Amino acid sequence: MDKLISVIIPTYNEKENLEPLVEQVSWALAGEAYEIVFIDDNSRDGTAELAQALANKYPVRVIVRKTERGLASAVVHGFAQARGDLLAVMDADLQHPPAVLRDMVRAARDGADLVVASRYVEGGSCEGWGLTRRVISKGAIFLAHLLLPRTRHIADPMAGFFLLRKSVVEGAALKPSGYKILLEVLLMGKYDRAVEVPYSFRVREKGESKLKARTQIDYLKHLLSLMKRTGELWRFVKFALVGASGIVVNEGLLWLLHEQLVNLTLALANGISIETSIITNFALNDFFTFRDRRAGRHFLLRLGRFNLVSLLGAGVNLGLTLLLTNVFGVLALLSNLVGIAIAMLWNYLVNLGWTWK
Repeated sequence: MDKLISVIIPTYNEKENLEPLVEQVSWALAGEAYEIVFIDDNSRDGTAELAQALANKYPVRVIVRKTERGLASAVVHGFAQARGDLLAVMDADLQHPPAVLRDMVRAARDGADLVVASRYVEGGSCEGWGLTRRVISKGAIFLAHLLLPRTRHIADPMAGFFLLRKSVVEGAALKPSGYKILLEVLLMGKYDRAVEVPYSFRVREKGESKLKARTQIDYLKHLLSLMKRTGELWRFVKFALVGASGIVVNEGLLWLLHEQLVNLTLALANGISIETSIITNFALNDFFTFRDRRAGRHFLLRLGRFNLVSLLGAGVNLGLTLLLTNVFGVLALLSNLVGIAIAMLWNYLVNLGWTWK
């Protein structure tokens, strides 16, 4: 059983693609012990019936879900039902070339716990994609890498074509939504070595795409869910709390220097107050918010980067305040609040991706 490969394929109304898919998987895994596990969401076009008929010739199993829906949850269901030690996941629409399975199995036999078929490593590509789809794909990857730093070691965390050892997901708290199951595996799975193999994503030839406008909304919800479960959302909250403490430091020191103890000029007192609040914010973030991400960079380098990001953030705040007030006629206080919010988001994301990368 440790040599058995389970190929998990979620389906919904994919009857037209089923027979060539099974034939190509069978060819790709010739000489291997394998099974093809179809997880069908109660298709109405006869997908499950055809898959069951193919079981007379190929090692096919068909599991029909009557009440549950969704590609990602179907894959999780497949993980539980699979009999193999190596679990491959792919779509039924032939956009994932089955021949790549051979390279993926080879990588696993060479010691990888998780093998991702990637469009974005050397040798990979997306056939027939227009500019809009490329921008959406790259944007989704950018958000994942930015908001979920533990995905950054994989160039294509949006991939739906991957292979893993069953031990990677055994006992893992997988709670996927929508289509992006690999994100769950990358963040919740247990693995030491992950590699990518290149492939060319094909254009669908038969059937209708399941990707709709709502898919993007589901993806954002999934990101938020993963941020909650991995602690990244709490990290953002801590960053905001530290930022609030910086306002107190700034205002208090300005009051002391300009009006009480030293009576400095407003410009000098303001400059000292701003820089002091930046330094205290950095110290608190370094110890409190990003304590787990300090390794590998010198303290002064982190401080310098944080200082630069904060000063640029202040420029963002000022620029937005002036733009909204002078050009669009928004109340100055409201404009400033918008500027503060955008500047805080800027500071967090750039510091997360640069200062404490």
